[in-house]
Amino acid sequence: MDTKNNSSRVLGLAFLLQFVTSICSGTVLRQAWLVPGDIGATMLNIANKPWLMDATILVDILTALGIIFLGAVLFVKLREQNEILAMTALGFYILEAALLAVSRIAAFALIGISQNYAIAGSPAYLLMMGNLAFQSMDFVGSTLHMLVFCLGGILFYSLLVKSRVVPVALSLWGLIATFPMLIGTLIQIFGHSIPFIFYVPYVPFELVMAVWILVKGIQDGSETKMALEPSPN
Repeated sequence: MDTKNNSSRVLGLAFLLQFVTSICSGTVLRQAWLVPGDIGATMLNIANKPWLMDATILVDILTALGIIFLGAVLFVKLREQNEILAMTALGFYILEAALLAVSRIAAFALIGISQNYAIAGSPAYLLMMGNLAFQSMDFVGSTLHMLVFCLGGILFYSLLVKSRVVPVALSLWGLIATFPMLIGTLIQIFGHSIPFIFYVPYVPFELVMAVWILVKGIQDGSETKMALEPSPN
């Protein structure tokens, strides 16, 4: 598996971009302004350091663009396996990106509400408005976004397993690790919180996939087909 070409580099970079922006937004920036279970303290953090939320919004927009980029590259690479499934998966990725981008409208509104909340002495009505903006941002940009991602990911990773352009074990990792996230997301939709352990199996996958593809390359479709065909008698 030593084929190194432009398509493999593009696919590897697409996975790497998705990993970096997601981790930067969800793990680094979000933890800097969010106080779990305390929307008032969260709003004061945002009011005192609005640039943190601005940075979060910017990185999330880059993430949304990266989702479309990754989906398009996967579609081009996997459509020979099943064009209808690949197109459906791409549609889920585009919808995922759209949900994430739209949710940032509420994030932008939260900045202004939080600043007014701090200036006005923390009135209850602004606390309620801030909580509504945060809940809207979180439900659309996290829960619904993750649901659509899981559906698209299951389709793409199933095709990736079938294509054998990367080791089957690596493709299976992505496919299997998506199911706990799907289950956890469905639980969240019904109003229950879930532990981070639901996401742990998937978190390093995109980085490992990116590094593997950039270092080892991917099999061309023609090579994969020849490898799977029985040799003539």
